Amino acid sequence: MLAAYAESLHPDDPLSGLVVGERPEPQERPGWRVLPVVAAGLNHHDLWSLRGVGLTEDRLPMILGCDAVAEHPELGEVVIHPVVTGTPSWEGDPTLDPRRSLLSEQHQGTLAELVSVPEGAWVPRPEHLSAVEAAALCTSWLTAYRMLFTQARVRPGDTVLVQGAGGGVSTALVQLGAAAGLTVWVTSRSEAKRVRAQELGADATFETGERLPGRVDAVLESVGAATWSHSVNSLRPGGTIVICGATSGDAPEKAELTKIFFKQLRVQGSTMGTRDELAALARLVSRERLRPAVGGVVGLADTRSALARMAAGESGGQLGIQVRRTSATG
Repeated sequence: MLAAYAESLHPDDPLSGLVVGERPEPQERPGWRVLPVVAAGLNHHDLWSLRGVGLTEDRLPMILGCDAVAEHPELGEVVIHPVVTGTPSWEGDPTLDPRRSLLSEQHQGTLAELVSVPEGAWVPRPEHLSAVEAAALCTSWLTAYRMLFTQARVRPGDTVLVQGAGGGVSTALVQLGAAAGLTVWVTSRSEAKRVRAQELGADATFETGERLPGRVDAVLESVGAATWSHSVNSLRPGGTIVICGATSGDAPEKAELTKIFFKQLRVQGSTMGTRDELAALARLVSRERLRPAVGGVVGLADTRSALARMAAGESGGQLGIQVRRTSATG
């Protein structure tokens, strides 16, 4: 079968280890189901994997990809939940299992014509979405949903700040926050990305690091070191920073510990989400008729060019991979 996979790992030149070519089809095994992939999506996780972050040489070759809509023989098109527990006796939230992984870390990923997933690791595709749009729910939208509604605990009328615009998680935060009745502020160095954020529902946008007109209830943080001080200083007393990544590094010049304890701020880590949260997200998306912002769609054979766009910061939303044609138009 055709697949996009990591053949080697290169921290400074990730795409040099990418191959789009033939791989063996997955075999049926107890507790898992092999499904045909209809559409997949790209995430920065794929680039980190090619750099060797979360993926080691002994697991190569590894098919990349966490996102997919697949064809289930009884249920039709389903959205895949990519979190896999690693502890056999684990019960409860799988994201808290210290041995958890995502598809494409310990188990082959979704950028292929077929994918093997744990039995039941899916929810129905929202009917109004195309397969490419629905694939965005698996990782970036699920991450954003958990950040907002499980970890930040925000309510309608609250004000949130999204640090950085343009990526899959940040665009999902804007769209979900606006739909939930939040006041959404966004920062970005790019004027084009700030304009796009307002088109997606942001109430106001600001230059990165710019002084805000008021304090916010929560900051949604994925940038890390470059924006950390701004995030801390932007919060009201008792507010929350939810952090899902640190693309600019995890060692800020100032940890701002004094401000954190004096203002009684809460710093909350967040990673991915549960299958139940994915189901709740799908219901919210269906009820509000939300559509993930898609920055482009290519075929599986053109995965390299799409990953190059993402690496250059030119995605403008989720980049979709159409694996096979479908009669479902969304």
